[in-house]
Amino acid sequence: MMPETLEDVAAGRTTTRGVLNWVGMEGIALPVRVAEHPVDARVSASVSLDDPDAKGIHMSRLYLMLEELAERELEVSRLSGLLEGFLASHADLSRRARIALTGELTLRRPALISPLAGWKGYPVALRSWREGNSVETQVELTVGYSSTCPCSAALARQLIQQQFDRDFGGEPLDHAAIRDWLGESQGILATPHSQRSEARITVRLAQGVDAPPWLALIERVEQALGTALQTAVKRVDEQAFALANGQNTMFCEDAARRLHQALSEAPDITGFHVRVEHAESLHAHDAVAETQADWWWRD
Repeated sequence: MMPETLEDVAAGRTTTRGVLNWVGMEGIALPVRVAEHPVDARVSASVSLDDPDAKGIHMSRLYLMLEELAERELEVSRLSGLLEGFLASHADLSRRARIALTGELTLRRPALISPLAGWKGYPVALRSWREGNSVETQVELTVGYSSTCPCSAALARQLIQQQFDRDFGGEPLDHAAIRDWLGESQGILATPHSQRSEARITVRLAQGVDAPPWLALIERVEQALGTALQTAVKRVDEQAFALANGQNTMFCEDAARRLHQALSEAPDITGFHVRVEHAESLHAHDAVAETQADWWWRD
C-alpha cells in the first residue's frame, strides 16, 4: 500500500557542506523553431547552489518549465523569462541560472549557377545566463567552407611555367597549340591542394535583440569567405566553385581576418570570438587560427 506522502530526500540538509557553481541537467530533447525552421534541440539547464547546507536543487522544476519553449519560436526574451522562473523556483537556493540549446539549422541553399538547390545543416547553439536582473546571451554558429592553400597554388603555377618552358622554349608561339596544351594534363601537370574547412563563430548579442540572428550571420560569414560548401550541383556549378577557389586562396590566418572584419561591421552584437580550422590535405595535422573582439569567456 502506497503511503499518503512520499519522503523528499532532496529537501533535507547535507552532511557535506559547500556551495556549487552549477547543478542541473544536460541533453534534454526539445523541439523548437528558429525563423520558422524546426530544430530538434538538446537543452542544458542549471542553477547555482548557493546554500551550503542544502542537499540539492529541484531539477524537476527546471525540466517542467522548459515546456514553455517547446515547438515555439526561439526568442531571447522567452529565455530571459524562463531563467527568471528558474531562479524564482529556487529563491532560497540559487542566485544564478543558465540555459544552453544546441541543434542543427537546416537550410535550403541554391547552387552557384544552375537552378539546383539542396539542404545544408548548420550547427547552432544559444546560451543565456541570468544573475539578478543581468542577462547575457551568446549565439554560436558553425559554417563549412573550402580553402585553397596560397602556397601550393604558387608552387603549382611554378611547375606549370617550367613545363611550358620545356614544351615551348625557343619555338614560335602558336595560339592553337598553346590552347591545346592548356587543356592537357601534361600541360597543367600540378594543382594546388584544397581542404574542407570550418569556422565557428560565437557572438554576444546586444541588449534588446530578441531573435537569434543565425540567418544573417550565415550570409555574412559565407560572403566573407567566398567558398561555402555546396549541396546539389551540375558541372557548371562545380566549375564555378573551382574558379572561386582559384581566385580566393587563403591561409587560416586570411580566413580569420576576413571574418574579424565582417563581424566588426555586423549589427546587434557587442563582441565575438572566431575559430577557423583548415583540415589539411597536405599534412596529418590541422591549421587553426582564432580572433576576437570585446570578448570574455563565460562558464
